[in-house]
Amino acid sequence: MNPQLRVENLSKTFVLHNQNGVVLPVLRHTSFSVNAGECVVLEGQSGSGKSTLLRSLYANYQPESGHIWLRHQQQWIDMVTAPAHQILAARRETIGWISPCLRVMPRISTLEGVMQPLLERGVERAICEARARHLLTRLSLPERLWSLSPLTFSSGEQQRVNIARGFIADYPVLLLDEPTAKLDGNHRAVVMQLIEGARERGAAIIGIFQDQVLRERLADRRQLMLPPAG
Repeated sequence: MNPQLRVENLSKTFVLHNQNGVVLPVLRHTSFSVNAGECVVLEGQSGSGKSTLLRSLYANYQPESGHIWLRHQQQWIDMVTAPAHQILAARRETIGWISPCLRVMPRISTLEGVMQPLLERGVERAICEARARHLLTRLSLPERLWSLSPLTFSSGEQQRVNIARGFIADYPVLLLDEPTAKLDGNHRAVVMQLIEGARERGAAIIGIFQDQVLRERLADRRQLMLPPAG
């Protein structure tokens, strides 16, 4: 057992201010852990908090209570209480996130956007570019598009840019929110290979997958998410 991430009694609610302050519980006392080289698949009906959990793990959402212990640079940090500079360092070095939404800066090229996670680590530019080119080619994104902003691309092309960005660095922990939802069969197969490669090198993976074949092939363990009562 080599845990890379531990979630302890995590709770999260949303307050709907435009609906008279209605309090909507989403996560309640959620606990689990993920080991190196393991893929934990989140399962549950819509509204059970799967995406909210991933966003909380990445520190996009602030839980009301509980802990998210992340093994970062040989020590444990709590992503719930860590200062901003430590969260940014963890995102740069330790925890990667692939979501259905395009996550690049405006007015930069696709190639530059894919390179960015490695450039931020101080990796030599030539190495960053070679790896970005390899991933974009593997994901069948035409080279004529690499100099353009991905904001102009189709949803499927944008998702392939997200995937290239997410896999360019060897993150010890990977969060995957429907990585293949907008892709056809051939591209889904490539993404499956990338995920399996990450798991083989020892990444701890937490994922949401619509694709049942993907779930069956990747799940070392399943975490059932239940909507909070009340």
